[in-house]
Amino acid sequence: MAGATVDLPAGRLHVPQSGQQVTKLARYQFREYLRSRRFVALAGIVVAIGVIVTAIVAHFRGGLVASNLAFYGSFWGGGSPFVAVLAAVFFGGDAIAGEFQNKTGYFLMGLPLRRGTVYVGKFIAAYLAGVAMMLLFLVILVLNGVYYFGGSAFPWQLGISFVLALVYLSAVLGATFFFSSLFKTSAYGFVLTALLFIIGFTLLQDVVTGLVKIEPWMLISYADSAIGTIFASPVNWGLSGTITTSSMMVGRMHIVTTTYTAGIAEGVVIMIVYLLLAAIGGLLLFEREEFS
Repeated sequence: MAGATVDLPAGRLHVPQSGQQVTKLARYQFREYLRSRRFVALAGIVVAIGVIVTAIVAHFRGGLVASNLAFYGSFWGGGSPFVAVLAAVFFGGDAIAGEFQNKTGYFLMGLPLRRGTVYVGKFIAAYLAGVAMMLLFLVILVLNGVYYFGGSAFPWQLGISFVLALVYLSAVLGATFFFSSLFKTSAYGFVLTALLFIIGFTLLQDVVTGLVKIEPWMLISYADSAIGTIFASPVNWGLSGTITTSSMMVGRMHIVTTTYTAGIAEGVVIMIVYLLLAAIGGLLLFEREEFS
């Protein structure tokens, strides 16, 4: 009607603050992960790993479960970093690149959302999905522990090791988001993260320790050793690693091998540095990219 005015209810045009937007976007993205095939597929992989571990422990019971610390040090310390890498690849590989590849970012950026809000919201959702996978793997191991050790299946080291594994997950996820922001194709984020964290860093660590003969404090693959060494005695809580030297005779050759394991505080610092550098770098790249 000409000359008429319409009074909208108070708050109808209110734009949520950044914190509220992050929470809503993270909640929505996390629900999408829970409903996705990748979540079911990764859960199946984690369960399969747990079944394999259960079968191995049952077969070699005497040597592998001599104590609860040896059990968790071997299987949680060795398995949780691998699960963290898988979770980062599955949930973070296309988190940012997918917005470019699928052209969804062009429409998303049309909304009153900051790019930093989108980045943080997606990171939180991917992290929560990864935590769910870590918990699933932990539950499987704890069920084994309860069967073999009863009331002593929950050593205090397990809680600290779980927290360390979650810090490692955040660091790997930060690197995944960096690669996902660097390239506009999801495959690169998947492949580079998997190759670096499963193969690349391990090879670099072997080169640094075997040829250069120094502590590989600059590599995150070295930091994740703290997840398992928390079960050792005595525990190295410091900012410097533990050096172990072993020797063996191969024919007439005397071979000396030096092994470095990260101190707990040292491992945490390395992981947090990787997280901050990679996540902030990924955010800066995402802020600079243009959608078309």
